[in-house]
Amino acid sequence: MVWSLIAGAVLALLAWHDIARQADGAREATFPLFVFAAAALFIAHHLIVPADRERRLAASYPAYFDAAWMAGVQGVLSVGFAGAFWLLLLLGASLFKIIGLSFLSDLLQESWFSLPLTSLAFATAVHLTDVRDGLIRGVRTVALMLLSWLLLVITVLVGGFLLALPFTGLDGLWQTGSATALVLSAAAALIVLINTAYQDGRPDHRPPVVLRYGVRVASALIAPLVGLAFWGLALRIGQHGLTPDRIIATACAVIGAVYGLGYLFAAVRPGPWMKPLERTNVAAAVLSVAVILALFSPLADPARLSAKDQVARLERGAVAAKDFDYDFLRFDSGKAGLAALDRLIQSPDAEIAELARAARVRVDREAYSIQDRNERLAGIRIQPVDGQTTPPSFTAQLGRQDALMYTCNSEAPCRLRTLDLDGDGRVEVLLAAPGSIMAFAQDAGGQWSQTGSYSVMCGKVSPNDLPKAFAEAVTVAPASLPDLVVGDQTLKAQPQIRCATASPG
Repeated sequence: MVWSLIAGAVLALLAWHDIARQADGAREATFPLFVFAAAALFIAHHLIVPADRERRLAASYPAYFDAAWMAGVQGVLSVGFAGAFWLLLLLGASLFKIIGLSFLSDLLQESWFSLPLTSLAFATAVHLTDVRDGLIRGVRTVALMLLSWLLLVITVLVGGFLLALPFTGLDGLWQTGSATALVLSAAAALIVLINTAYQDGRPDHRPPVVLRYGVRVASALIAPLVGLAFWGLALRIGQHGLTPDRIIATACAVIGAVYGLGYLFAAVRPGPWMKPLERTNVAAAVLSVAVILALFSPLADPARLSAKDQVARLERGAVAAKDFDYDFLRFDSGKAGLAALDRLIQSPDAEIAELARAARVRVDREAYSIQDRNERLAGIRIQPVDGQTTPPSFTAQLGRQDALMYTCNSEAPCRLRTLDLDGDGRVEVLLAAPGSIMAFAQDAGGQWSQTGSYSVMCGKVSPNDLPKAFAEAVTVAPASLPDLVVGDQTLKAQPQIRCATASPG
């Protein structure tokens, strides 16, 4: 009961912090919290339960092994049971639906119904497997035996990979962009499979000789893999600074280093076969829980640390103001990123302040970065016709017209005319691109915005020839249908388009 209350309180605090650190009024915890909190809960639970059973601060290693691997097998079986339960529910809902009864389908789509039902199915499976623990131990023994032989496969593959590196170099590895994740995944696979062969360390549970040698070789391969992960992280952090993903990867690499050094010592140490592995597993388990709690609490919040590091890089000139990722602070760093943007807005560097201010007011993440936006703005090409000139105020506000970044470029420059379309004494700007003509008007405050567009529906001018025809001549024709005022509502006419057809014969 005490442990359950403590675990529940800690999880609640982690969730509260995860929600509170997010920006824009988020009300849900992020996905990484669920994954890492589940891992921390599993590890901590199976450190405490065996010790509680033996009434000791630290239990014997066979007790740890039995509790953790038993729960792992139960978890896999229970997930399978819950999945089968849902397949049957969906089948039943489909049967009811074909006879016109959709109540079950509607219920399954409601979270207040589906989530408790899934939890109940999972908990039922855990209880049923607890009752027949002898059968579960038999399943576990078979599973561990089969998995242990896969250790030889991964050992050969990883060993060959490490032996080939001096001849191939590391450039190809770093160019993948996911080298750290790959080598840490390989190290994790080695750790898991080594433990399937070692099991609880009792002499009567030792594997065949070939597997014992395989365990020693595999244990020596973890440290080089973790070393490669640190190398890759150091390069990426040195080039681009900290991000939440890199901080989490560094934490995983630290835990991997504990495993790598401990397993390497166990492999070369004389005496009982791989005995130091036991202390290494327990120490790494305790460290894993501590690291997860630190990462998802104010102690080592990755978003806060990343925002601080990125701003420091900008301020010391490691990254140019125009190349800095302001969107990372705005959308990926929560409240810490917004606070950093607010500080940058007060920067004495005018360029930094302006770009930070533009990022701070954005509501949605754009499909391109600040650097891409600047390049697209610089690439806008407009060619006035008939000796006209582009209004200076319109040129100054090109950054407000996102559509021009994609339509008016060096490959297809837009043709420009200024024309008083509505007879109010103020000119509008017309920009012709292949397929359409965009109309822009200036309001009383001097701001230009697009008011409409004209498209080629049919006729002698093809969409691609529209800019050429626009440059030759443009006149204003009266509207065939005026606006209607119904009550206090103005209704715009939508004329019927009739294309001329060739006469028969």
